[in-house]
Amino acid sequence: MATAPRLTPGATLVTVPGRGLVVRTPDGEFLQVDTASVDPQTLTEALTCGASDPDPELARLIGAFDQAGYLRRPEAEPTGRLADRTVLLLGDPQLLAPLDRFVRAEGGRPRSAAPAELAALCHGPRRPRTAVVWCLDAPVPPGLWDEADRLPGRGTAWLRCHREGAQVWLEPLADRPGDVTAAHVRLRRLAATPAHRELDAYWRGLRTPESGSPSTATSAALIAALLTGDLIAWAAGDPGAGPLPVRRRLRRLDLRDLTVTQHPVLPVPDVASLPARTGP
Repeated sequence: MATAPRLTPGATLVTVPGRGLVVRTPDGEFLQVDTASVDPQTLTEALTCGASDPDPELARLIGAFDQAGYLRRPEAEPTGRLADRTVLLLGDPQLLAPLDRFVRAEGGRPRSAAPAELAALCHGPRRPRTAVVWCLDAPVPPGLWDEADRLPGRGTAWLRCHREGAQVWLEPLADRPGDVTAAHVRLRRLAATPAHRELDAYWRGLRTPESGSPSTATSAALIAALLTGDLIAWAAGDPGAGPLPVRRRLRRLDLRDLTVTQHPVLPVPDVASLPARTGP
């Protein structure tokens, strides 16, 4: 009896006139397939429709695809890239609703949480399979995220975003001691701008109230998708693929045109205390 289709999602077989069979990998590469004595159509049918009793040469080719990672394991369907991960959500509902859906679609277990729960996480047993995501449709009030900045020291992933006017800042995911915290991001941003006094006053609430939020359902879905991608990288062990690894990447989303820019950010070292004066 033939098995179900076996090519892994993203992999495709292409018949090129005059050149034979190639495989387009999930990364977008085209690799020539040497089918030897096997008819290319027979191999194509075996990899897409299954083969009940392949001959030794066909079985060898199927095994080569399997070893290269281009076949889906038939014994179990994928359960999601966030399977067995708990994601605690805090913040504004219009940002959290799509994030809740996306985390569930990836097999994760999202649930609403309260700031009071963070103290227990910061001082309780380690929870390396738990992430905390805090999203604000406004600037971050001073001190609000101080407690949550301790989460990486307990092995809990810490991810956050907030809005300042028409820009949303998505801060790096932190899941271990020495990672970039919200306090580090604030210090780096103050150091990077000549308007540091003005920015500090803005953060402290010395500003006029906004007439409305420029956030929309579209921008909320984009924010949720970007944050879900960070959680997937965390669940996969943060391989650091791409120009900037997830733990060192500060992103800014412009809500006016949905443009996303990336900026490298590093933790701020602790400042050594001054030695005690011993002389006059």
